[in-house]
Amino acid sequence: MRYDQRDWISLGLLGVLAGVLLLAQLDEPYLWQDEAQTAVISRTILDDGLPRGSDGRNYFSQEYGAEYADDHLWRWHTWLSFYTVAGSFALLGETTLAARLPFALLGLATVLLAYVAGRSLWRSQDAALASGALLALSVPFLILSRQCRWYPMAAFFALLGLYAYGRLRPGDKRHSILLFVAASLLFHTHYFYTATLLATLLVHSLWLERSRFPRVFVVSAAVTLVNAPWILWFADIRYGEAYSGYLSSLAVSLQIGNRLGQDLFLYFLSPLFFAIPIGLLVLRRVRRQSATGVSAETWSGVALLAIFCVSTVVALALVSPGAYFRYLTPLAAPAMLLAGGLLGALANVSRVAAVAVFAGWLALSPIDDFVHEITHDFDGPIEGIVRFLNQRSRPGDRVAITYGDMPLKFYTNLRVIGGLTGEDLSEAEGAEWIIIRHHPQKDPRAKARAVFRGYVVPEQYVRYDIPYPDAPFENREDPRFHLYRTASSRFPRVTVFGRTDAARAADAQAARNSVAP
Repeated sequence: MRYDQRDWISLGLLGVLAGVLLLAQLDEPYLWQDEAQTAVISRTILDDGLPRGSDGRNYFSQEYGAEYADDHLWRWHTWLSFYTVAGSFALLGETTLAARLPFALLGLATVLLAYVAGRSLWRSQDAALASGALLALSVPFLILSRQCRWYPMAAFFALLGLYAYGRLRPGDKRHSILLFVAASLLFHTHYFYTATLLATLLVHSLWLERSRFPRVFVVSAAVTLVNAPWILWFADIRYGEAYSGYLSSLAVSLQIGNRLGQDLFLYFLSPLFFAIPIGLLVLRRVRRQSATGVSAETWSGVALLAIFCVSTVVALALVSPGAYFRYLTPLAAPAMLLAGGLLGALANVSRVAAVAVFAGWLALSPIDDFVHEITHDFDGPIEGIVRFLNQRSRPGDRVAITYGDMPLKFYTNLRVIGGLTGEDLSEAEGAEWIIIRHHPQKDPRAKARAVFRGYVVPEQYVRYDIPYPDAPFENREDPRFHLYRTASSRFPRVTVFGRTDAARAADAQAARNSVAP
């Protein structure tokens, strides 16, 4: 398949569009809890070369220490994302921008790869451009790609694996090697998706592309064999103990699968696109054309993407601890490729109609809110707390916080006690600073809230209500919780309790110092 001038222009335009949307104001807002966990774990690599769940002062667990063993070596996630962030820190410094930049660039690469994959699958420049443009303008995908977390890395390698498989031909070693590399890197990004990717390719090749099956089988075996030590090592983590109630309930699995399936269609495969096949069928009937004018190659591509989406959702329903939207990230590009293929087919009949459907989809998306977010300042609770502590705290101070401890461990040099780390909460007694968030989460964080509140003796602590809204999260990736603007005044202000002696000294110091940047 040769690329012409239009292909290169399309790739250039998609790169500019996605680059602006993904890279603009990447240092806003502050890292939220999950992002900061990636950042602080990555920072430990700069100390001794390995990702650990503690730096000797603070602990980085959100599962009561289940993510690591006695040596604090991290085992909950595979490590590629941590080494990527550590490399970014080594080059650019330990900043919010450096933490997010590698993932935003991978989001950009995924957009460009979506065009390439669409060109290969659909043999259509229109369909390829539609696929890339849909992904570049998908607000949920943009938000996920601007997070310091493994999400866009998994999306890129999963799509690269699907693309490599689609290019496999008898005697073709190059794409076999590419598939092996993509699947292995996907494993070291998040091992779960390697299983669904390889299962998809085995089923698809056995069903529709028999000539590819031997190579897929060999590559799958090679990926499994090469990564077997890691598979055995990760198999020993206490995942089941932490989530046994979820993993043993069929009702919960059905609920999770239903929710994730709905989210896949709501946020990526818009129902608007499903009107296209109906419209095409009507047009073919009116023109007295065959109703089955789709090639076997096209059906094979549709089946490949559909199998990957369905198998991933089913597997997530069985093993995931909840219906977290972020788990759908590797399905964003395949979903948009399906939608792009439909738009390309419509463009073959009527470009005006295809543009109208695309415009309708864009008009229904929150793209205007997203543009506002990347062009305006955002004031979140973590930013307020960090600024307050960096202005008033002294070296050696202890901070106890019910939720949001990871960002404090990244942005300050203080001893921070969080509600989910599994450490002894009694260490918070007498802490110089105690922060009780206004939005208690479920069981574990509610327990920490009660314990920390018991340590706030009125005569011994001064209350500060700082001028930042105490929204539940700084700004997480789930569309249901994501804030495109600073939270409104309906949220209470962030409350910090300072131990009286520490507060007096801090107030005197604050009078002399300007607010830290």
